Amino acid sequence: MDPTDAWYFKTYMDAGEYGFGLQAMPLVPLNDCPRNAYYMDGVFVASDGRPYVRSNMICVYESYGGDIGWRHSESPITGMEIREARPKVTLVARMAASVANYDYIVDWEFQTDGLIRVKVGLSGILMVKGASYTHVNQFQPKQDTFGTLLSENVLGVIHDHYMTFHLDLDVDGANNSFVKVHLSRQETDHNATPRRSYLKATRHVARTEKDARIKLKLYDPYEFHVINADKTTRVGNPVGYKVVPAGTAASLLDPADPPQLRGAFTNNQIWVTPRNEGEEWAGGLFVYQSRGEDTLAVWTERDRPIENKDIVLWYTLGFHHIPSQEDFPIMPTVSSSFDLKPVNFFERNPILGSPPNLEKDLPVCAAAASA
Repeated sequence: MDPTDAWYFKTYMDAGEYGFGLQAMPLVPLNDCPRNAYYMDGVFVASDGRPYVRSNMICVYESYGGDIGWRHSESPITGMEIREARPKVTLVARMAASVANYDYIVDWEFQTDGLIRVKVGLSGILMVKGASYTHVNQFQPKQDTFGTLLSENVLGVIHDHYMTFHLDLDVDGANNSFVKVHLSRQETDHNATPRRSYLKATRHVARTEKDARIKLKLYDPYEFHVINADKTTRVGNPVGYKVVPAGTAASLLDPADPPQLRGAFTNNQIWVTPRNEGEEWAGGLFVYQSRGEDTLAVWTERDRPIENKDIVLWYTLGFHHIPSQEDFPIMPTVSSSFDLKPVNFFERNPILGSPPNLEKDLPVCAAAASA
């Protein structure tokens, strides 16, 4: 985000220019992944086209961090001594890529209630620049340094990170629809109730691509469902999954700024397109010299039909990064995520029958020997 001559061109497309797969790194047992992890090899392609194998590229493990899957206790005044709880256990698949100075950790978490959580962690070495300053009192009034003084003569430049996920969901079949569920305040008849307002959910099926371009708004809330209108529950609700955003960021750059033109997939947090094998990467097939002519933003200008079609949902997870001294020289991991959550996909809570943990089920750590 530094527009000066020595820096303005540093707008890297880590996946398109370097490759998350090509830059994937072997995981370190016991540190990148826990003791119970199972490690999988990765097959890569050499420059001459021949395949080669690298070990420990993906780890898969069961995680139980003390979270609760569900619980309920009856109040003592009912006379019913009911106190039930179930642990939440998650299956995690993890990989890490080191793209030059930055490290990215990508987790796919599969929960027993059907929820899928996609989490991205950022770590590694900050992109820094040399400076003449050794103390912030040397800055001139109203001077824009484009970052934070992290150490003597070292500036950490303000920047963003965006990861766009291509989600071909196929909820209970290939043909799906994208539904925007708007939550709004409705006024009441003051003569009929002491309440002044209530909440109403209004569903709108997106017909075309432009109708499915979504910018998240805290005070104008929506849910975003992908449904199969041809498959319903016993009470008639269409089966579906919904995208549940967590902390994210939106680009603040001028839309005509060169890096924003080729990164125009960050113009929205959600897009929906008909599935097309030629549209696999949000930044286009060739991003090195891209001027933004082959991006998600350009494809969706065709405004193709997406209702009851084989569709792809694109979700962009973003980070604004104002560096601080704690980030230097190696940055503690910062993470964010989004969820894919069942919505009327099951007839009821799918983990009601899961067993509780008992004392005999859990390992007990004890000293192997004493001095």
